[in-house]
Amino acid sequence: MATIAEIKNELGKVLYPGFQKSIVEFGFLKDVEQNADSYVIHLDITSSAPEVEEELKKNISTVLGSIGVSNIAFNIKKPEAPKQQSNSTSGQNIAPQIKNFVMVSSGKGGVGKSTTTVNLAIAAAMQGKKVGILDADIYGPNIPRMMGLRGAEVEIVGNKAKPFSAYGVDVMSMGSLMEEGQSLIWRGSMIMKAIQQLLRDILWEDLDILFIDMPPGTGDAQLTLAQSVPVTCGVNVTTPQHVALDDSRRSLDMFKKLHIPIAGIVENMSGFICSKCGEESDIFGMGTCDDLADQYNTQVLGMLPIEPAIREGGDGGKPVVYCQPESESAKRYMQAAAKLVAFVDEVSEKASNEAIQPTTPAGVSACSSK
Repeated sequence: MATIAEIKNELGKVLYPGFQKSIVEFGFLKDVEQNADSYVIHLDITSSAPEVEEELKKNISTVLGSIGVSNIAFNIKKPEAPKQQSNSTSGQNIAPQIKNFVMVSSGKGGVGKSTTTVNLAIAAAMQGKKVGILDADIYGPNIPRMMGLRGAEVEIVGNKAKPFSAYGVDVMSMGSLMEEGQSLIWRGSMIMKAIQQLLRDILWEDLDILFIDMPPGTGDAQLTLAQSVPVTCGVNVTTPQHVALDDSRRSLDMFKKLHIPIAGIVENMSGFICSKCGEESDIFGMGTCDDLADQYNTQVLGMLPIEPAIREGGDGGKPVVYCQPESESAKRYMQAAAKLVAFVDEVSEKASNEAIQPTTPAGVSACSSK
């Protein structure tokens, strides 16, 4: 009979569905128990999807069968399956195959919005959601680098572009559709058209959540997106300094004016974790978003520290939440994603953009005084 050690070694070959890391590397394998001539495999997974459980059972049985182990039982712990939400939509929806849209926004640039989008999206995928990322930051599309897709060629199917797949997430970015380093000097109307094309002319699958990395500020891109699809909720990314919080108020006020529920605030660069001693130091401030969250009747999804692993992962296309899951940052991203997913499931049915549809005739600017 195979020993427990031999079985655990073989289970290190079983990849978690949709990812390139094993159930052992993720820490999902909790124990292997021997009962007479049979074995019980104890797993604690993050997905509630039945197809994930069935694929794991099949792959484990195949791998262990190669060393003569056939009498296997499973004890699998997993989250409770979320209630099916219909995402009732009033107004316009040019991407109806996507259940929920999460707008990730910030009042200013340089606060880590794209890094937050990437890691929240991957964390949500690791928790069982079918996830996509749309990089709608027209002027500064950084998602391809952060997802390890820099230089990848877009596949065209018919007259539409097929999203890339990385770390269990579907991805499309304006940065992948234009020459690297090319500047975009566009007026508002061109930005509005580009946003709609990124939703309509990409072969998005049936997704549970599409995370949309928005340009900084509160301009044409945000309004166009909100009028084109029923945004389920918004996430604001900021840093602890009060000069950043002033801009965050504008972003949160935008969500209110566009009737977008606020899922929460991510306080980025909140403290610094030394890579040598592990001590966390308060260098830029910490916890300053609590009052802001109370003011807008929302929550702080997470306080993400300055940790070298985040910067290294972003620059190298190896997101910290996936590639360094034991780091403090990865754990906080996972906790933030869990809060966000719970909020999405709660408000999904209420998503509507009916109240913000244009009321001016076609071809007439909404800014016109006539």
